[in-house]
Amino acid sequence: MTQTQNEKLTKAELEELIDNALKKVQGSQENELCKFLPGPSGGYMHHFTMRKLKNSDPAQLFAMLQKYIVHANKPVALDPKPRAPRGSRKKREVINFTRTDIERVLDLARKTGDTDLLSRFSPRRSMPALKRELIRSIREGRVEQELWTSYSEAISLLNASPGDL
Repeated sequence: MTQTQNEKLTKAELEELIDNALKKVQGSQENELCKFLPGPSGGYMHHFTMRKLKNSDPAQLFAMLQKYIVHANKPVALDPKPRAPRGSRKKREVINFTRTDIERVLDLARKTGDTDLLSRFSPRRSMPALKRELIRSIREGRVEQELWTSYSEAISLLNASPGDL
């Protein structure tokens, strides 16, 4: 006999054994047999695993069906694989800042003179808005270092070429 005839014979035998196993467990679909076959990592076998086994190693599936269903006096449905309980995954703690919290941090940064922190937490403003605020502060005779820093950073970003970024 050639290899293909032997494979056809085993597939036919496997299909017959599957039909017999289904009758024994009173099932209607092939996937229902999975609950009686032990899986590789505990619990019963997943239907994808059984289908893969049917195509890749029909002899092993044939042996498992005989052992756990056909030759067993009363086939036992296995419990599913134990899963991690709900809420057991690591939760990344997200810190929510209110507007007043951010204002307090900005105030502390102003007092210490931390311009980098000020520029990070300050809202992004458009170039025309920065110009208007800077001109207004000059007319009022106020010196705002934070405003000047924001304006100079915006100018340097405009003058930087796309290859520099």
